[in-house]
Amino acid sequence: MKKAQSNNHSYSLIPGLIIVLFMTISLVMADKLVILSPHSQSHRQEIGDAFQDYYLKTYKTPVQVEWLDQGGGTDILRYIQSEYKRKSSGIGADLMYGGGIDPYMELAKLGYLQPYKVSAALLKKIPAQLHGVPIYDKKYQWYGTALAGFGILRNDAVIRRLHLPYAKTWTDLTDPRLMGWVGSADPRHSGSVHMMYEIILQAYGWDKGWDIITRMGANIKSFTQAASSTPAEVKSGNAAYGLCIDTYAWAQIAEVGRAQMSFVLPTGVTVINPDAIGILKGAPNQKAAKAFLEFVVSDKAQKILMLPPKSPEGPKQFALYRMSILPEVYKTLGTQANIPVNPYQGGSLLKYDAAKGSKRYVIVNDLVGALIIDSHKELVDAVKRGAGKSAGSKLGVPPITEQQALQYADSIASNPQLRNKLIADWTVFARNKYSGTAK
Repeated sequence: MKKAQSNNHSYSLIPGLIIVLFMTISLVMADKLVILSPHSQSHRQEIGDAFQDYYLKTYKTPVQVEWLDQGGGTDILRYIQSEYKRKSSGIGADLMYGGGIDPYMELAKLGYLQPYKVSAALLKKIPAQLHGVPIYDKKYQWYGTALAGFGILRNDAVIRRLHLPYAKTWTDLTDPRLMGWVGSADPRHSGSVHMMYEIILQAYGWDKGWDIITRMGANIKSFTQAASSTPAEVKSGNAAYGLCIDTYAWAQIAEVGRAQMSFVLPTGVTVINPDAIGILKGAPNQKAAKAFLEFVVSDKAQKILMLPPKSPEGPKQFALYRMSILPEVYKTLGTQANIPVNPYQGGSLLKYDAAKGSKRYVIVNDLVGALIIDSHKELVDAVKRGAGKSAGSKLGVPPITEQQALQYADSIASNPQLRNKLIADWTVFARNKYSGTAK
């Protein structure tokens, strides 16, 4: 009797073993894809799962997607550059996905992206530019996958309680009454936050821009590494204002309601910028990489970005709150979309110089680091003492001109010693200035 029970138990294990064996064989036989991305886990899950379904139906082969986490867009750019210096033929990853466009323009300049032209039918749907900002590279080295707006997330409940002003533009964030109530991530780690500092420099000019960045910097409570931390700080009430990309802002507002939080794109002094993708040179999984690129710019993926969860063509679980790069998607979805704006209709935006922004990407990060973040205590103390109030104040004067910044941008790429010396000199410059010369 006991023997029979043992045999029955053995037979009952067979279906489970078959399933495990089948899954193992499927993984072995599956194509592979390795992606470097700063996107959130929810974004990776929704787009990754949808791509795997699409790939299986299209190619009759499963695909295993591996997401590599190296931090924000700026961190990923630094990682890719470092890896190609060690392995010039390829770094074992197939794609960079997300992080704005500046990192992609830099990677293209360095020869680290592999051109790939999507199908003619798909390319025809993608506009070449929006308000002067390219949506895809003319040599097909990168493509925008979503559009991003950059603005100010506000905790209206905190603002009302403390009788603070409703900041509507970047200059409003320089008001001394806001000290300790502004949130920002470190642009040296976040491509989206870097973009906001570059926007200020282009909107107001180099000298005025640095004055705004400096005075705003004195009001910033602290600098986090992740851009996603700032909207969380605003939501919790630890900050009343935050430099924020639209997708994070709309997600937080959806959770707490429009009576408590709001988001504004500063009129005339912000841009709508693509969040890009590019195939890396020497990508080991060419078939899957090209398929993923085509998928994320297709109607199917673009609708997932804009629709609420569980809608027929939308995400399964998480709302992604991203603006599509395809104008026709806005017409098709209409009021079904959970995105409240259409970037292709009206609006006053800054005409952005993408080439300039890309060229001085590292220099601007280094300057913000030396002048604002690494000298933050000295800056705050100077403003508390009344620095910057007098006419002709030197509080926000940068250590170099815009032309010098562009010249240094060419030099530091091949001269890390010069870069380190400049950062050290600028830090000393800032701390000396804040200690008593910024009247």
